[in-house]
Amino acid sequence: MTDDREDVLPDDEYDLEVEERDDAIIGQAFRWSLLAITILVVVGGGTAWWLTRPEEQPEAKERVTARVGLRARSKVEIPAVTFVDVTSQAGIKFTHQNGASGQKLLPETMGGGCAFIDYDGDGDQDLLLVNSQRWPWDQDSQQTPATMHFYRNDGAGTFVDVTVEVGLGHSFYGMGSAVGDYDNDGDQDLFLTAVGANHLYRNDAGKFTEVTAEAGVAGDEKEWSTSCTFFDYNNDGLLDLFVCNYLLWSREIDLAQDFKLTGTDRRAYGKPQSFGSRFPFLYRNDGGGKFSDVSQEMGVHTVNSDQGVPLAKSLGVVAADLDQDGWMDLLVSNDTVENQLFHNQGGQKFTDIGGNSGVSVDSRGQSTGAMGIDVAPFRNNHMLGVAVGNFADEMTSLYIAQKKDAPLQFFDAAVPTGLGPQTQIELTFGLFFFDYDLDGRLDLLAANGHLEDEINKVIESQTYAQPVQLFYNAGTDGATEFVPVPAAKAGADLVRPMVGRGAAYADIDNDGDLDVLVTATGAAPRLLRNDQDLGHHWIRFQLSGSRSNRSGIGARISVHTAGRILPRLVTATRSYLSQSELPVTFGLGSAAAVEKVVIHWPSGAVQELLTPAVDQVHQVNEPE
Repeated sequence: MTDDREDVLPDDEYDLEVEERDDAIIGQAFRWSLLAITILVVVGGGTAWWLTRPEEQPEAKERVTARVGLRARSKVEIPAVTFVDVTSQAGIKFTHQNGASGQKLLPETMGGGCAFIDYDGDGDQDLLLVNSQRWPWDQDSQQTPATMHFYRNDGAGTFVDVTVEVGLGHSFYGMGSAVGDYDNDGDQDLFLTAVGANHLYRNDAGKFTEVTAEAGVAGDEKEWSTSCTFFDYNNDGLLDLFVCNYLLWSREIDLAQDFKLTGTDRRAYGKPQSFGSRFPFLYRNDGGGKFSDVSQEMGVHTVNSDQGVPLAKSLGVVAADLDQDGWMDLLVSNDTVENQLFHNQGGQKFTDIGGNSGVSVDSRGQSTGAMGIDVAPFRNNHMLGVAVGNFADEMTSLYIAQKKDAPLQFFDAAVPTGLGPQTQIELTFGLFFFDYDLDGRLDLLAANGHLEDEINKVIESQTYAQPVQLFYNAGTDGATEFVPVPAAKAGADLVRPMVGRGAAYADIDNDGDLDVLVTATGAAPRLLRNDQDLGHHWIRFQLSGSRSNRSGIGARISVHTAGRILPRLVTATRSYLSQSELPVTFGLGSAAAVEKVVIHWPSGAVQELLTPAVDQVHQVNEPE
């Protein structure tokens, strides 16, 4: 029988081949083992060196941020409107005391609120400057404690210091302010926020009485409150109160963190990311001078879903009926965390729809260092725009409602409107919409200034003091919608660098145009008189509610003139820590007549005024 497997070797030859093959495999395995051991030695040694290497100080370099390019602009003729610094000649003698003494505690660089308020009912806009103070552990017995400063306006733009006379010579670490007639007695009251307890002052015929304790709105001694606003969230005719709280801060927490300027051994002001977040306060006005804290039950205590801690680090707030459903909503700007839009659910609850509405982050989908905020129908079409001032190297955000049937859906149009690329370098605190040239379109002003006085040594493009920026609304929907106004068109006083914080506007001299106040931390404010002489007409309205709150906050006014409809909102606090005047100014351009005015009151009443005279102020009472 033969073997059909012709490839099978005899036993002795097969054993020899297997033995040789095994030797080859063993040799190859040995060589691979030597190579692997060598690699492990090299990698292990390198890793050990890396982990034990001496720590090197990083080289101080300017952060390189991609700049947003500018599209070709069509030519825009910017009107010449000069703003003149009249601070001294107007009688304003004030220097903000921030308590800075070298320890670099974060509140020292964040303060400087203000408010325009007609406290004596004479039709002139008076002025409050919110002061801070030296820290309790750094008091100087040889110095008089810093206090708030209050100035009475003589009607022509000259101010007299009446701080003590009106009862506001109080000293605490003040931050922001809000104005409103919370007791509906016909005069405007004041609420002031602070690092520590807050303060409510009732206006008793031109004298301010502190009623914080009996009203129940002091807040918590451990809180750091910032912006605040009076508004009527439940339409009962009584002004309620919303108060922003910023960070979980104390001197001990701040000093325990060794903040340094990059590349130096100098202590720096801390970053908000290094401190805990806080809940805001919402107080319901119960009448009789009493408020109730309804923050939790009304839904404004939102938490971070990932960590279960408070979401907000709030610096700015503005109240407005965003969807015109008859209920006031809240927009809150938060520093380095998502902005919030609290949608009012019929006065029963607020729902935070910031993320779904498009206002929580910027056009890149990122949270920003958000400070000041304002809302207005700047396109004169009832579609609201929301401006938010952001940190250095972050463009100012400009959220615009997308369409009339979706008023709560916004997109960030900072770039397509031309505003964003012009605001990327500056660090913006206060900002607001106003019609500075009285042409009927709302322009935008921004107060800028950095936190660190030595920032230029670290980042060449940054300075501590920065120019105020004014943006002309050219009335287009393209890259020329907001155009920066140069010094040649606005005056050197406006753009002279300062460490800007709060910002507000009012007609201080009763000439119909809007003047500007910008505050500074640890320095003097700047009062800028608007000297426009364009021949433009104007009309102003001062509202007084009956069924609605006496201040008329929350009303909408539309002026019909020369084929245009100009809508405006009666809002309280806007900008950063600040309150602009309550009367509403409409620029009319060359139109010398108004056909009619329509007022939608918070109560739901609709009032029409036919052919009111231009170039004057109209006092309007809500129909009973």
